[in-house]
Amino acid sequence: MKNSIYIGLLALTCIITSCTDVIDVEVPTAEPRLVIEASLDWEKGTSGLNQTIKLSSTTPYFETDLPNAVTGAQVSVTRESDNVVFVFEDQQNGTYTTNDFGAILNDVYTLNVIYEGETFTATETLRPTTSITKVTQTRDGGFDPDALEVNVYFDDPEDETNYYVLKYQEIGDYFPDLVTVSDEFLNGNEIHLIYEKRGDDDEDEFQAGDVVNINIYNVTKEYYNYIGILNNQSGSSGNPFTPAPVELLGNCINITNKENYPYGYFRVTQTDKKTYTFVEE
Repeated sequence: MKNSIYIGLLALTCIITSCTDVIDVEVPTAEPRLVIEASLDWEKGTSGLNQTIKLSSTTPYFETDLPNAVTGAQVSVTRESDNVVFVFEDQQNGTYTTNDFGAILNDVYTLNVIYEGETFTATETLRPTTSITKVTQTRDGGFDPDALEVNVYFDDPEDETNYYVLKYQEIGDYFPDLVTVSDEFLNGNEIHLIYEKRGDDDEDEFQAGDVVNINIYNVTKEYYNYIGILNNQSGSSGNPFTPAPVELLGNCINITNKENYPYGYFRVTQTDKKTYTFVEE
């Protein structure tokens, strides 16, 4: 008989304060680097034919309004079992799309990006994922006994090591929250995750009528670690005891010029998605 194991998760809204004095900061500059956002997700119950890869370049820290979409690249993904090549067409806005991607579980896929005479590549296996079995709402499982929270349940397969990323994105929010969980101490059990959204006031919490999309991904240990580091760096602002952020590199490499390495990650996974609407209690 499976045991039910739950983990409480809390999304915190960062408070940013500013001084009245103007301080000029000397910020080191560097040559722009290619940023590859290549998450190919085969949602259960769909064909998975339509996929998008985004390319951009890094910009100076204080010049975020500069255009940084990368166009003119050649982007393709090869399925290694039969050498079928899926070409992603340049949409002239930094996105590259295909409508005939062939998703096969446990097959190996290789990304190739040719840009400005250099070739960037990465390889991943399309991993199957477990399904979300149930989604509910409560108020008594998180950090705030009065706040609404969403509960996600899924069964972890026995006798295998799994790493999961769950993506929570409320409709209307620009960025999702990514949560990592390993089955190191949970193998073969039902896993119960509690996700609570909090901020400075009650309006930042979930309210009746809010809609949240939830995705579960079974990922590699490398991607699990990558997202964990990304979360630690993005959530460490204002804490003087956290280590300084380090350069976060993914699995993409430049085989033409290793010194001009890219940022970003190439991931190919199956995903299960649920949409939950909070109700009045």
